[in-house]
Amino acid sequence: MSHDTPPTTAVLTGDLVGSTQAGSAIVDRAMETLEQSAQEIAGWFPGPDTRFTRYRGDGWQIIVTPPHICLRAALFLTAKLKAARVPLTTRISIGIGTVDYPGKGRLLSDASGSAFESSGRGLDSMLRGRELALDGQGIGQLDKSLTLLLAIIARRWTAEQAEALAYDLEPSHQWTQSEISLQFGISAQAVNYRLNGANALDLRLALAGWEGDFQVRETQRQNK
Repeated sequence: MSHDTPPTTAVLTGDLVGSTQAGSAIVDRAMETLEQSAQEIAGWFPGPDTRFTRYRGDGWQIIVTPPHICLRAALFLTAKLKAARVPLTTRISIGIGTVDYPGKGRLLSDASGSAFESSGRGLDSMLRGRELALDGQGIGQLDKSLTLLLAIIARRWTAEQAEALAYDLEPSHQWTQSEISLQFGISAQAVNYRLNGANALDLRLALAGWEGDFQVRETQRQNK
């Protein structure tokens, strides 16, 4: 890797949909769920903390490393919020790029770089009814199309399906259906039913394929 090539980072910027009508207590509960979920994402791989930062009441932002897990992380956050049975959803804009300044302290309030710019622009320009977007360095139309399809699948999850799927999305530990069943006190067959309803196998294959392709492209870019 060239010493002149800065590392690639993924920044996820989001806001809650319908927060004005929901009230502060529900918004706070949603934010607590997202922050706890971001901490879980930080534990997937050795590396820096996601540095969950809350903005303007119903907005939030995190850094995700390594960047190839950004789509998985976005789906995980969506699933955990659904599983918490909070009557709110979150929009998520993923920006791929670099971090020029990591910000002062633990928060991202004054951080800057192309990853932050792509993420912020993506959220500002997100079409009505959309809840997931991907843009930035090396991202093409096929990447954006896959992101759109993943968002459509995620929109259909029930709370029970999302609970089981959150375990299935974790890359650092391959949970068996029997292990997941113990978390909820239900049968492995019931877990299988929930995962099938959430299109878990299709998601697993799509994410693994995209993550592998992203890593290949990123390696080629770094070696130029």
